[in-house]
Amino acid sequence: MTAQTDLLYSETEDDLRAAVRALLADRAGHQILLDRIETDDPYVPGLWKSLAGDIGTAGLLVPEKLGGQGASHREAAVVLEELGRAVTPLPYLTSAVVATETLLGLAGEGEGPAVELLAELASGRTVAVLAVPLSTAPDAEPLPAPTVAGVADAVAADVLLVPRADGLYAVPAGEAAVEPQTPLDLTRPPARVTPRPGSGTRLAGADEARAAVRRGLLAGAGLLASEQLGLAEWCLEETVRHTRERHQFNRPVGSFQALKHRMAQLWLDVVGARAAARAAADALATGSPDAALTVAVAQAYCSKVAVRAAEECVQLHGGIGMTWEHPAHLALKRAKSDQIALGSAGRHQDAIAALMDLPAPR
Repeated sequence: MTAQTDLLYSETEDDLRAAVRALLADRAGHQILLDRIETDDPYVPGLWKSLAGDIGTAGLLVPEKLGGQGASHREAAVVLEELGRAVTPLPYLTSAVVATETLLGLAGEGEGPAVELLAELASGRTVAVLAVPLSTAPDAEPLPAPTVAGVADAVAADVLLVPRADGLYAVPAGEAAVEPQTPLDLTRPPARVTPRPGSGTRLAGADEARAAVRRGLLAGAGLLASEQLGLAEWCLEETVRHTRERHQFNRPVGSFQALKHRMAQLWLDVVGARAAARAAADALATGSPDAALTVAVAQAYCSKVAVRAAEECVQLHGGIGMTWEHPAHLALKRAKSDQIALGSAGRHQDAIAALMDLPAPR
């Protein structure tokens, strides 16, 4: 009998959300981020330690016996919803989800260098990033190369997980050239990574590494939908708030029928995105055999909703929405960057067709 999908938030998840939201409101509000992106370093000093270590979110996916919190993808999804709402520049998706899940795929009997590194990640003391382009889809096979461009959050990494022809290696960041690239999303900077030849510790052979990397990318794509959901929710709420307060012809602009219809449709889209994102998180948490399909559905839908919500937020704010001083542009750039992260919507639609054995029309 197939287990029923649970889309509701538990009391534990609500408490975690409250703690993360309070921290971000205090330490990483939009004005703080707008000031940070004027510099070359968007990461707020000390914020990773507070979120990952003090609250313990870095180890949510790691079993207690391996040094983690022993929670699940559902709790990690709640964290990513809040990070999406605040458009927070932190390597949570890349380190606490993708890299962590990759290492969990290599944990085996609970011994070895992968397990030791996993404990470091779970504590929040170490940040690891899988050295593949951010656009890499779960069903893609990263091609080993001397240099890899478009590696998100590599500038914040202590350790790089580098796929090579003979397996996966953990390379200290000091043993690689990490060259920042010009970003679209100012809060998730990419870099070009060139590990020193022969550097690093071998974690696994080629076949085991391939399966582990796919596991990490699948979890990343599934939980990215929750980040996109949080971003879309903030855009909708901020737009509704603004159109209530903004007056034209002595009336709130939100009372105009054309705008009400647009926001009502966006609300329906966000509700659908919430269902898709929660289903993906639950499928990953329960190890559902349909996890790959559920993740592909969530990404194919949520990436489009996030972009549309951000575009509406910019447009319905009028002139102020086009300014650098308003945070709407941060949301739009994150949404556009997320749209191609871990596989485009079209790539995930192709995956859905393949998984459901639906041949393309001729």
